[in-house]
Amino acid sequence: MCLRNLLRRRFRTSLCIFGVCLATIFIVAIGATTTNYTTVIRDMNVFFGGDVVVVAEGAMVIQAFPVVGGNLPVSVVEKVQQVNGVKTAVPMLVQFGYQFEAVIQLAPTNVSVGIPPGNWSVLVGHTPLNPGGDWPSPDPGKKEVVIGSSLAKQYDLTVGSKVKTENTNLTVAGILDTRSALLSRSIILPLELAQHLYYGHTMWIGNMVVAQPEEGVTEKEVADRIEAEILGVEALTTHERNEIVEPLLHDIETWNNGISGVLYLLSMVLVITVAMMNVSERRRDFATLDAIGAPKGAIFRMVLTETMLIGLLGGLSGIVLGSIAAILIASIYTNIPLSMFFFDLFNIVSPLFMMKILASTVAVSCVAGVIPAIAASKMNIPEVLRSEY
Repeated sequence: MCLRNLLRRRFRTSLCIFGVCLATIFIVAIGATTTNYTTVIRDMNVFFGGDVVVVAEGAMVIQAFPVVGGNLPVSVVEKVQQVNGVKTAVPMLVQFGYQFEAVIQLAPTNVSVGIPPGNWSVLVGHTPLNPGGDWPSPDPGKKEVVIGSSLAKQYDLTVGSKVKTENTNLTVAGILDTRSALLSRSIILPLELAQHLYYGHTMWIGNMVVAQPEEGVTEKEVADRIEAEILGVEALTTHERNEIVEPLLHDIETWNNGISGVLYLLSMVLVITVAMMNVSERRRDFATLDAIGAPKGAIFRMVLTETMLIGLLGGLSGIVLGSIAAILIASIYTNIPLSMFFFDLFNIVSPLFMMKILASTVAVSCVAGVIPAIAASKMNIPEVLRSEY
């Protein structure tokens, strides 16, 4: 009966469902995109846990990696290593690759990381290589690199393939077997090779040094000593790196929640308007049902069910189209082919996120139906019968 009632005014019902669908599309597309970006940024903080990251003074650091800032001279590594309480000091050169083509990317195409040979685990931990792969040769003349699985899949690369960066041909020595957002888009190479590619010389070691504290010495103690003894550098603990980016992530999440709230409110107003029009047109039907002895709550439940169906149909169609929009946005702003994202659809828009949006959409529609349902159940039956018959 509820479906038949909705189909009485097909055009009006279709417009209402379309409105709910449109709001859901924006909620899913924006929500999934911002959630994935914040997840990627937070994922970067798993690196160098418990270590102190030393960067040039004034450098902009996103979690553990400098994205803007000066380079460090060779002497900094020796000075950091000599600081009391430092067990090891590993220099790194991190270069984020962007392509400014049709659009400005919000995420880098790749991340090149130069590390002294033998210290690969400082970055990748226990991440394994795919079978048949090996770590780059210490000899920079061989120009070998290890790449992430996402890059290998995108460009159909295998061990032994050639890649070109900074007008230099590099040989793929291994492929990382990882799901990490950063490592899967990384190019890892010997530090000296990275210095020649990006600096043209070895006067600068890179843009960060990872200092591991000795047992029994805290990050804070090591960071304070480094900043006190070495001029022109900042030593960041895990807590300090979190503090830098957390306000930004909080603002992004607040903005996302605000947009979703406005869209839900607009959907609610739309559903209330359509439901009130439907109730007004069916006063005679409701009065007749009451006159023949229908339960008092039947009319209330009927109107509520109709608005729930509008939310359900609009929510389902919006989730499908919104998921497609989310992977399209991700493809445009990362320059990664759309076909690669289809296989990772449920990683970008998780089933839990879909269920949450669907439940919220249906709940909003049900809440929107309360006012029209109360109006329908509280109408003056004798007056309606006199005016309609």
